[in-house]
Amino acid sequence: MRAWILLGLITFVFAKHEHYIGWKTFHVRPSNDVQLKTFGSLIQQLDLDVLGHATTQREGLVLVQPDQLEAFTSLMDGQGIAYRIHADDIKSKLDYDDMLIEEAHNATKARNGARLPYDNYQTWEAIEAYLDDVARRFPNRATLVNAGQSFEGRNLKYLKISSTNFEDKSKPVIVIDGGIHAREWISPPTVTWAIRKLVEDVTEPDLLDRFDWILFPVVNPDGYRFTFTNNRFWRKTRSTDQSALGSICPGVDGNRNYDFFWNTVGTSSNACADTFAGRRAFSEVEVRAVRDILHEHLPRIALYLTMHSFGSMILYPWGHDGSLSNNALGLHTVGIAMADAINSKALSHFPRYVVGNSVLVIGYAASGASEDYAHSIGVPFSYTYELPGLNSGMQGFVLEPRYIQQVCEETWLGIVAGARRAGDIFRK
Repeated sequence: MRAWILLGLITFVFAKHEHYIGWKTFHVRPSNDVQLKTFGSLIQQLDLDVLGHATTQREGLVLVQPDQLEAFTSLMDGQGIAYRIHADDIKSKLDYDDMLIEEAHNATKARNGARLPYDNYQTWEAIEAYLDDVARRFPNRATLVNAGQSFEGRNLKYLKISSTNFEDKSKPVIVIDGGIHAREWISPPTVTWAIRKLVEDVTEPDLLDRFDWILFPVVNPDGYRFTFTNNRFWRKTRSTDQSALGSICPGVDGNRNYDFFWNTVGTSSNACADTFAGRRAFSEVEVRAVRDILHEHLPRIALYLTMHSFGSMILYPWGHDGSLSNNALGLHTVGIAMADAINSKALSHFPRYVVGNSVLVIGYAASGASEDYAHSIGVPFSYTYELPGLNSGMQGFVLEPRYIQQVCEETWLGIVAGARRAGDIFRK
């Protein structure tokens, strides 16, 4: 009987990624701003899936579906944009990742590790349990908030962390969210690590004295869980009410669903596209939860960070057209402070962080993003973090579990530097 169960598990694991048989990934390297902009236009034209953003100094990584492979290579050759194969067997790479994750999971069990792991990726269930546990163990510092239910009925939980129960209105507020793009697994651990550093392992007590914090690790729990069980590269929510094709092509790109130049550039009206902006702005309950946090605390919010991957970048508005905000100097100054702090801790083979306007750095525009929306309503310092990922030299596909804690530790240093610098300017 046990043999049949084992055989069934093996069959499930190796059947899990069959959707990606025939798909390939490519490194791309635009050599100048013209090529970078041209490549940005090809992303929508060929429905390319950008896994790691390219710059003129750094290779990017794109996932290409089988029916677009010939067009992709032809157009890249025609434009003179350098590219090279990264993986011609995506399924085997994902199978290898699954093996690493399972090995890390077994090691945690062997140590009787009941706490949230940082040597492995964190499931939604484990994160939710951690938020509950922190609120229970630290009632004088952490308050659990349930902003409602996701489309599929999962709790949208976040923590408010404060030494004064959010009653001292002179304290600036820092808001950090993660997991809006479901497949970006390194994003939620950086937020839960920030929680850990504010309540369990407090090494920067001034951050509690000076600021109130709102930390929302998984904005998109339905999509996040789906990437663990069904489709590793799922990006969107899991709503089915946004088009007539909703049952076939569910979900909306939550980071294209904010009401800022909504559905005007870098988005799609095709429900089956990864960048589908929804039927209307704020159609997604998950996005509305973040919106409501921002509006509730707007007069006091000094800094908003939304965690994404991959790219080793800190990006700021405006992302819909590449123009600069009236606060561009301040945005760049705080961004550089965060990047310098991260780079001081980064491993030598991790790429250095790039700071700048999102369009100018990655070469294409996208509307309806949270970073732009927060800034548009008055948050002075608003950023998208593109966390590091190692896209080459791996047997697997994504950032290996052994690097999770490293990324969390270096990202925390960026958060510390950003909070202090933004807080100083905000008070003035």
